[in-house]
Amino acid sequence: MQRILVPTDFSSQAENALKVAAQLAKKHNCEIFLLHILEIPLKEVDPLSSYSSLPEAVFFMKLAHKKFEVLKNKDYLEGLTVHETVDFHEIFKGIFHVCKKHNIDLIVMGSNGASGLKEMLIGSNTEKVVRTSETPVIVIKKEHNAFKVKNFVFASDFKDESKAVYKKAIEFANTLGAKIHLLLVITPAKFIISSIAEKRIKDFVSTSNFSNYTINIYNDISIEKGIMNFSQSINADLIGMSTHGRRGISHFFNGSISEDLVNHAKRPVITFKI
Repeated sequence: MQRILVPTDFSSQAENALKVAAQLAKKHNCEIFLLHILEIPLKEVDPLSSYSSLPEAVFFMKLAHKKFEVLKNKDYLEGLTVHETVDFHEIFKGIFHVCKKHNIDLIVMGSNGASGLKEMLIGSNTEKVVRTSETPVIVIKKEHNAFKVKNFVFASDFKDESKAVYKKAIEFANTLGAKIHLLLVITPAKFIISSIAEKRIKDFVSTSNFSNYTINIYNDISIEKGIMNFSQSINADLIGMSTHGRRGISHFFNGSISEDLVNHAKRPVITFKI
């Protein structure tokens, strides 16, 4: 892990994410890339001219630069290499662009979560990033004066398509020195007996040399509830999941457990795209 991206709208939630990123950067000798997105309507821009010719763009870029300067002078960033970037894409497209350009290893984002009609029809920006990002995303919900991950819940269905994601989770756990708690949630709608569930997990991890883990089978009314309740029962520091990157009408009908967790879990969540 060498480069961490922190998207910011200069809110307190975004600064909570930046503080976590700073702790990770200091511990693992990383650079931080701060990204601010200016969502100026493209139809107002002459396609033959640059963004710098648009008065609104000039104004907001100068304003963003001033806010960047305030952030970069914070005590918790002292000694770190911090780059600032302003982009004009939609937020998830801008993040994708910056990740590719700078070979970003990890995205750290702040979020309050979304709920109700807003969540169903619009969704949060963080949810959109989680759904589309090829880069692992950590979502931070509150301030962490000391971000330490000792207990890392990795929730999965433990099918073959998730093995590549599990390898990424192992790499991350090794980097942080964390213990992985493998979790399979059994619900009334998708019931399997415990012995079969345990065998599935053991078969899943049999090809890995990683040994710092526990196997856990948890019953609950939904997978989302099961993950949150189990994580609370062991006082987990982080919840990890894969995301399929569903979009459009497929996402509307099928939903995504990882995105629901991003919205509703009180603990930090990290997602890895399958």
